[in-house]
Amino acid sequence: VSQTDCYVSLWLPTASTDKFQTKTIKNCKDPVWNETFYFRIQSQVKNVLELALYDKDVVTQDDHLFTVYFDIAKLSLGEQVFMHFKCDSQRQEELEVGFALDNISGPPETIITNGVLVSRKICCLEVQVVEKKMKKKKKKSLPKKEFSFKVQGSYEGTQDIMLGSDLAFSSSSPAKFHYARYKQPTLDVTLPGKKRPPSFHSHVFDTGSPNMELHSFPSGKNTILVEVSGNTGDPYHLDVRLGFDLCVQEQDFLCKRQKYVAPALKKVLQLEQDLLGHETPVVAIMTTGGGMRSLTALYGSLRGLKKLNVLDCATYLTGLSGTTWTMSNLYRDADWSQKDLDKQISEARKHMTKCKINSLSLEYLKYYKKQLCQRKREGRKTSFIDLWGLVLESLLHDGKDNHRLSDQQRAIDRGQNPLPIYTAVNIKNNYSTLDFKEWVEFTPYEVGLQKYGAFVHAEDFGSEFFMGRLMKKVPESRICFLEGMWSSLFSLNVLYIWNLSHSSEDFWHRWTRDKIDNIDEEPLLSLKPHELRTRLFTPPGPLGSALRGTLTDRLSVAQEHNFLKGFQMHNDYLENKHFCRWKDTVLDTFPNQLTQSEEFLSLVDTGFFINTSIMPLLKPERKVDVILHLNYSAGSQIQALDQTCKYCSEQGILFPRVDLSEEDRKNLKECYLFDGAETPGAPVLLFFPLINDTFRKYKAPGQKRSESEMEDGKVDLYGCCSPYSTYSVQYTEKAYDRLVQLGEYNILNNEDLITQALHTAVARKTQKRK
Repeated sequence: VSQTDCYVSLWLPTASTDKFQTKTIKNCKDPVWNETFYFRIQSQVKNVLELALYDKDVVTQDDHLFTVYFDIAKLSLGEQVFMHFKCDSQRQEELEVGFALDNISGPPETIITNGVLVSRKICCLEVQVVEKKMKKKKKKSLPKKEFSFKVQGSYEGTQDIMLGSDLAFSSSSPAKFHYARYKQPTLDVTLPGKKRPPSFHSHVFDTGSPNMELHSFPSGKNTILVEVSGNTGDPYHLDVRLGFDLCVQEQDFLCKRQKYVAPALKKVLQLEQDLLGHETPVVAIMTTGGGMRSLTALYGSLRGLKKLNVLDCATYLTGLSGTTWTMSNLYRDADWSQKDLDKQISEARKHMTKCKINSLSLEYLKYYKKQLCQRKREGRKTSFIDLWGLVLESLLHDGKDNHRLSDQQRAIDRGQNPLPIYTAVNIKNNYSTLDFKEWVEFTPYEVGLQKYGAFVHAEDFGSEFFMGRLMKKVPESRICFLEGMWSSLFSLNVLYIWNLSHSSEDFWHRWTRDKIDNIDEEPLLSLKPHELRTRLFTPPGPLGSALRGTLTDRLSVAQEHNFLKGFQMHNDYLENKHFCRWKDTVLDTFPNQLTQSEEFLSLVDTGFFINTSIMPLLKPERKVDVILHLNYSAGSQIQALDQTCKYCSEQGILFPRVDLSEEDRKNLKECYLFDGAETPGAPVLLFFPLINDTFRKYKAPGQKRSESEMEDGKVDLYGCCSPYSTYSVQYTEKAYDRLVQLGEYNILNNEDLITQALHTAVARKTQKRK
């Protein structure tokens, strides 16, 4: 039996895009490579070197034996150390690697950081091909000449330059490459009629010249680009906002909104004096998803809040899934909350009760195809989720809806309505939602990932970015495509279905999680708080990989260009309090695999993790004092709230304790008040489950139904024959009206608890000031 034919692959993505590898030592059980590799690193970013051992196979794919993850921050400047990584104690396998860390003289690199993400200096290389005039011979048509240029790790990647066929002298338009200056960039050139070079080389050549002609390039070798000048704009300006504070526009909105909220609270609470700015609580209306059921019931809830004048007390309105459809409809009207909602409810009723079969007509199918082709031409990656968004548009509107998220700024520019916040989660291929999810929030001003403190203008979401700079502007999506993504019921996988009937997916972790172990190393280096343990990854076998794919693959996922592309993680990112608040994935300590390394964001309905839109309200920067939790879930009405409590407890996020007796859990009331007195700093929570309790006998608070009206109180919300299934897309007029009335009634019937919650919040704000 032959021994292994081993080689080691080295990957340090913060220093070089290329993967380097040693030579292969054939038929040897104890190989020695004795090779040296050089990396130029930036000490302020998290540099984790991946050392992967492979067994070369000439017939099949090389066998991946293991990978060692080593944090370069453990090394001391000016010292040389030989590390022994104990990869398999039973078989006494070790990987021995020598490290030396030296300082490079010269001016420091300019970086921009928020303590989590780092934007490094980028350069712009222009490549132009000039064909010189040849001696005149017979006039004949010359073939076109195509040159291919590639800068690995640049925003552009590979570009082709075509020279004309009939010109004696021709000059191409320059091809531009934007790349991180200090990531060992190399230029690959493929001449006409030649094959593209392989993606890696073991040797590079440094010309030392910033201005190089093609004939000076050594044949068959890469050339390191050094001191290449180029205009990349203001080096201190980013088009991605790095920071954890609220954007300037939202801060301005809060000042304007307070002028509506303070007098509304004075009226609702019947106060004698005006509320000062510091005495005015921030009230938020938080909704959950539930398809057309949540769309319909939310209209009723909002009408109830409007009648109580509480709608004017609210600063934020958040949604996911079906409630985003209601919200996006409302915010087409710049003054919707200042008006009677009957017109809005009547318009929604028309669409909820119309026949939906027309949405699948040949005419509509042609329209869908045309729209999807248009998105592809714009440079987007289309999916079934985009088709779902177009179907939603036809279900909820009479024709093409040109409304966009940024258009909703008109509805909040004077503070006249609550600020809408739409939610989604960013997931990762080959991982379950419980193992990897990151909260994404959408407002008319910005779209961002709060975990990284990175935000882009709403109109720029979907455009292409590199290292925080806008590289290619893509037209802003119509809101129907966002609605499709916010309610992507087609993004489920086998594990999600499993979790519907089981409280945990621990049973599957053996196959769905990477096998990662902390390993011993010699010498044992001291570990500082921001440094990572050395770990060993053992890849799964073919069966494990296949099973994992089966369990985690989703039918379809909305993908948008990743505005974090090119960023690197700060060396101390794991110590950053903002990152730690949302640090809840299995990859948070693997910086090379976090979202900034991805080409696209993969976005799904928040309900695939927890059916709640509450997370943006728990950002300390928003200082929310009262949350009205409007629940429209199917099945258990308390599950999403329980999951939220558990999540907040694990993450150290301030949240009131939810204490419900077994009797209450079996027979829920219309409203519960959790004042959070035992958790200082937590918001007051009003919980409204969607249930039919006293509405059966009362058509309005204090007004009993007559015998002829009792039928109107029979609202079958969750029975097997209920018209309100999450997957129902059409209601009868009677079913629609009853659900709207129920949502409104449950609000109106609990005016006392709402008032009590607002009084509590005002008292706390006043007390805190003293």
